Amino acid sequence: MRLVFAGTPETAVASLDALLKSRHEVAAVITRPDAPAGRGRRVAASPVAQRAESAGLEVLRPARPRDPDFLDRLRQIAPGCCPVTAYGALIPQQALDIPEHGWVNLHFSLLPAWRGAAPVQHAIMHGDDVTGATTFRLVPELDAGPVFGMVTEEIDPSDTAGDLLGRLAVAGAELLVATIDGIESGEVVARPQPSDGVSLAPKLTTEDARVRWSDPAFAVSRLVRGCTPAPGAWTELNGIRVKLWPFATAADGLEGADGQVTFSPGVLRVLGSRVLVGTGTGPVQLGDVQADGKRRMPAADWVRGLRLEDSGVVLG
Repeated sequence: MRLVFAGTPETAVASLDALLKSRHEVAAVITRPDAPAGRGRRVAASPVAQRAESAGLEVLRPARPRDPDFLDRLRQIAPGCCPVTAYGALIPQQALDIPEHGWVNLHFSLLPAWRGAAPVQHAIMHGDDVTGATTFRLVPELDAGPVFGMVTEEIDPSDTAGDLLGRLAVAGAELLVATIDGIESGEVVARPQPSDGVSLAPKLTTEDARVRWSDPAFAVSRLVRGCTPAPGAWTELNGIRVKLWPFATAADGLEGADGQVTFSPGVLRVLGSRVLVGTGTGPVQLGDVQADGKRRMPAADWVRGLRLEDSGVVLG
């Protein structure tokens, strides 16, 4: 089948690679326009655009998928189907109507759970044990189209969003190719999503990633894992933002010289080589941290550089 693939971030490259290795013809790629990226914020092509160009494919970068020039070019290419993985823009009905078999989206959740831009992050933050990937036909309503297929993936207690998304990208790419195969052969039929079990996973903002130390320790840990690597969980010390990486939720053996050490939410204490912070239930032991303008480092090195003693300073 003649395909035009739509995708933008690194997560979508696995899907493009799988399609290029399949029996189908990838005639072109649609991606978001070049944008500032990296620490230097230099304008760069998306990871999908870079992979497509290395494969000699035509790359379409519409500012808006409803632009007439883009729609005209898509009609000229005449794809039989448009597979999509993390493209990052809404597809208008004019574009949805062009390919005979529609647009087939790979979404990283078990729909109808976690419809939206950040399904993996929300699954971890809400403590799900299992998630997965789903292929479905795009419709105007957000992630609500009929489903072609699913694969499941267990969420490890130590998984970050980056870890889990990496596995789902590979498993989902295989599912996407199998779905296109089945559509071509007529062996795969899309079935409506159930009306119950719908949950939403909107894009996480910087404020969403701020740690609330009054929450239980397990919830703080889930937030940090769900926000790693992006947007990055954070807190503040003396008005300076500090990014946090995953850490241990249990901190045993906290007896001090005068007995049991107590922790209020947000209170930071140093016990030997351990940096501990109180939560709504019990202390956690910080892992790596990164203060604004500084490099990533173990929490013990960070505290040593600040010359903090066990003074009970408060993170906020």
